Amino acid sequence: MRLFFLITEDWFFCSHFLTRAVAAREAGYEVSVVARERQHGARIRAAGLRLIPLPFDRRSLNPLRELQQLWMIWRLYRRERPDIVHHIAVKPILYGSLAARLAGVRGVVNAPVGMGYVFSSQDRGARLLRPLLRLGYRLLLNPPGSRVIFENRDDLESFVAEGAVRREAAVLIRGAGVDVSRFQPSAGAVEQKDLPVVILVARMLRDKGVLEFVAAARQLHASGVAARFVLVGDPDPENPASLDETSLRAWHGHEGIEWWGRREDMPQVFAQADIVCLPSYREGLPKVLLEAAACGRALVATDVPGCREIVFHEQNGLRVPARDAVALAAAIRRLLDDAALRARFGRAGRAMVEAAFSDAIVVEQTLAVYREMSARQ
Repeated sequence: MRLFFLITEDWFFCSHFLTRAVAAREAGYEVSVVARERQHGARIRAAGLRLIPLPFDRRSLNPLRELQQLWMIWRLYRRERPDIVHHIAVKPILYGSLAARLAGVRGVVNAPVGMGYVFSSQDRGARLLRPLLRLGYRLLLNPPGSRVIFENRDDLESFVAEGAVRREAAVLIRGAGVDVSRFQPSAGAVEQKDLPVVILVARMLRDKGVLEFVAAARQLHASGVAARFVLVGDPDPENPASLDETSLRAWHGHEGIEWWGRREDMPQVFAQADIVCLPSYREGLPKVLLEAAACGRALVATDVPGCREIVFHEQNGLRVPARDAVALAAAIRRLLDDAALRARFGRAGRAMVEAAFSDAIVVEQTLAVYREMSARQ
């Protein structure tokens, strides 16, 4: 059985799908990854997977360029004849599903991971694109015999209610899973520190709540709270919601705010944190919150789809309204003032991840979808 992953970015594949792809290869599938190759191509190949570079442009709305991408995917599917194609995120779903239909590929798995800029932003451009994207999903997301994997219950129910997905074709697989042996409370060397550390780990996008985090840090600093407020992650210039590096550098070193940039040693990063925040406007299922919970860290997140599947208010963290820096500051301050509460939330989060979010669970759920598709070939 030939299994193809179609995804825009190699880094996102490695972060969220590499473990599942390797498990599929070990289960006997011939796995290929179709993505834009950047810094992670060698890692994909080293895992025993075939990488087929495809020059996706996430920001482009140029009709000729988009038709060219669609044609390249169709030509690839017609030539390679994959048995199962797993499309991840907006353009791969829309273009991949149409290409699969035209090329006669029967086994289609679509994964709308999160809802992205178009659904979370209030910008005029996003509002204009939203109905077009909804129409595209209704036409292409769920062809006969396909399966649609959702990361959270809110998105699943929304797509079913809008008629974009048949309920019997919808599958709930909550996120990418966590390696609980790598991410654990004892992971990483804890540095001696004079001040508590509050971190936000994400791409530096406005819709990740970065501006609200900075505003909350400034409020707390102005009120005399002694803490370090750390941003971990890089800008994403192809995303319209991206912050620029100039702003991040200007914040660094002022009012308790630090910008560490992108980090690969995440167990060590979490080991330095007392609180992990994600004040996002909308998520699929944020892996960073799962990893932080696995490391026994108290969480603060917004009460939005995706985040509410992980953060249970007063159980393993605190939930606050989206776009509300005042409420975010109050939640952070409460946890900074109560070490016992942080510890209790951390223990509960670790237990939750072990019970429901380990990578072994997610791998088996995903392979079950592939086995179902294979049986119908």
